[in-house]
Amino acid sequence: MSVAKSLLAGRIVEDNLFPYPRLRAKEREVLGMMIEAIDEFLAPRREDFKRWDREAEQPAEFIQGLRDLGLFGLIIPEEEGGLGLSNAGYARVLSQTSSHDSSVSLTIGAHSSIGMKGILLFGTPEQRARYLPKLASGEMIAAFCLTESGAGSDAASIRTRAEKGVDGSWTLNGEKIWITNGGIADLYTVFARTTSDAGKITAFVVEAAWPGVSHGHHEDKMGIRASSTTTVSFTDVKVPAENVLDAEGKGFKVAMAILNNGRTGLGGGAVGGMKALIALATQQALARRQFGEPIANFGLIREKLAQMTVECFAAESVVWMVAHYIDSGLEDYSVEAAISKVYASEAIQRAAYEALQIAGGNGFMREFPYEEAARDCRILSIFEGTNEVLRLYIALSGLKEIGKSYGELRAAVDDIFNSPIKGFGVLADYAEKRLTRATGVGRDKILGKIPPQLREATTTYEKYTVELAKASDYLLRKYGKSIAGRQHALKRVADMTIDLFVGLCVLSRATALSAEPGEEGAQAMVIAHAFARQARRRLAHNVRRIERNEDEEMDLLAGFIVDRGRYPWDIAK
Repeated sequence: MSVAKSLLAGRIVEDNLFPYPRLRAKEREVLGMMIEAIDEFLAPRREDFKRWDREAEQPAEFIQGLRDLGLFGLIIPEEEGGLGLSNAGYARVLSQTSSHDSSVSLTIGAHSSIGMKGILLFGTPEQRARYLPKLASGEMIAAFCLTESGAGSDAASIRTRAEKGVDGSWTLNGEKIWITNGGIADLYTVFARTTSDAGKITAFVVEAAWPGVSHGHHEDKMGIRASSTTTVSFTDVKVPAENVLDAEGKGFKVAMAILNNGRTGLGGGAVGGMKALIALATQQALARRQFGEPIANFGLIREKLAQMTVECFAAESVVWMVAHYIDSGLEDYSVEAAISKVYASEAIQRAAYEALQIAGGNGFMREFPYEEAARDCRILSIFEGTNEVLRLYIALSGLKEIGKSYGELRAAVDDIFNSPIKGFGVLADYAEKRLTRATGVGRDKILGKIPPQLREATTTYEKYTVELAKASDYLLRKYGKSIAGRQHALKRVADMTIDLFVGLCVLSRATALSAEPGEEGAQAMVIAHAFARQARRRLAHNVRRIERNEDEEMDLLAGFIVDRGRYPWDIAK
């Protein structure tokens, strides 16, 4: 069962939360050696990374070094030439590379998380044999070609087309934008519109060397500047029939599966970046003296360091829980994966802001690493699905499960949600349908698994799981078929779901650590307690705003500004 979706129905699925997962001993040993090798390779290149950020390039010899380390074959099975890491192990590697340089992680991650993931998930035996060994060695680098101008998160609006010939081959025409690894890739996973009864979008494996494939110039980006980002164009490209991924017309399903499955790489990278920022900020706070003592002694600086630590622990807890779900073969983890992406991407931006603030004037100077970190992490809440779209997905996916409890509405609800990014559509008419679920029915008790010190936190999550179910019931009854258009309300549902799922992951991990000797276990319980209290304040706020809010006034104000196209007030008038 999906833990996150169950929360909207008032249930905590404890079996999917406790005990907190651990990496296999063999994989921990392999990761230890890999992390050491990564540090030896990347640590001496700190000045190079700064220069490559300014010059917006990664030299060919450096990319060859990544090949030599095996970093392009992390999740490809050993029998097909890779290292065979789990999703959890893969996320841990990207966490380490991100602690040195975000552009390095992006080059690796765009290849593994999304670029060639389609072949891993849907490839035929022939496709796997032809491509995976070359992808594992880095002889071929992969990229993911979905985004188009005017069709960012709206994947179903793509205009790139593929026409099927009489021999079963395809002719591909179109252009993709903002493609990570676009200028260095040898293989593209491309999504194109097709016209058949099988479906409107089909996924293709396309080689960069084929006639008609080209890429544009390196984009001049705000952050992650050294990683390759270009347009990729396809002009009458002939694609063999055997290079269709999965099946004709199944491209939307393929794209969503790839994005969901690949989110642990982004989350792991965010965690690694946060750890690096905490280390930098701590060193800065100890070294910088004001009024005769280190600023690390000052309460407001200590508060920043503690908050960064709480949020890093929380991000790490949820990212590795989701990786465990994927590695365990759990079928339904898309909402949890979206939550991990939203939370980790926003947590690292807060960490970068605070680390820069602790550094003061130094943080604003390019000779120090803070401003680059702030620029680099900003993309994380934009790509692989904007956080706004993902919040709608989180809320509507949970509400879909509630809707399915009505047998007569099952078919209608399934049809509405078969394309969750494109058409949030309209829900079936809930106006006359009331949920008969009693408050708290089906809610599992988790108190028996939790240390006494964390009972307050446990009670918070149990209470607000019920509040989330009541809020979901209220919104469905109030808005009926128009619920899908009430984005303010859906955001509150999503934010409550995020706080509850992340908090439960923190609780599970702290519980596991509490049994281990040493101060780290005790401090993990401090973190769990702090996160729960902060989450409780946010949850209470969102519950109140379900019914009492200024949504209509804000919408009217937005309309006023949109009509004028500017801020109209001026004290000089």
